Amino acid sequence: MLLVDRIVENTAVIEDGDNRFEVPRSEIAPDVKEGDAVLFENGVYRKDQSATEKRRQEILKLQDSLWE
Repeated sequence: MLLVDRIVENTAVIEDGDNRFEVPRSEIAPDVKEGDAVLFENGVYRKDQSATEKRRQEILKLQDSLWE
């Protein structure tokens, strides 16, 4: 799974497990933000909506378990 770690100025840092690499912001779809899962399609990193939502739900469950 590719995850956007951070976006700084005109560069995005993307993680793929243990690897990190930088890509120009111009190669990232406009709706992608930090923490989103992305897919590389037709030369552009696009938001993977289902993977991003699944990951968000898992994080919310973990947060809720801390308060129980």
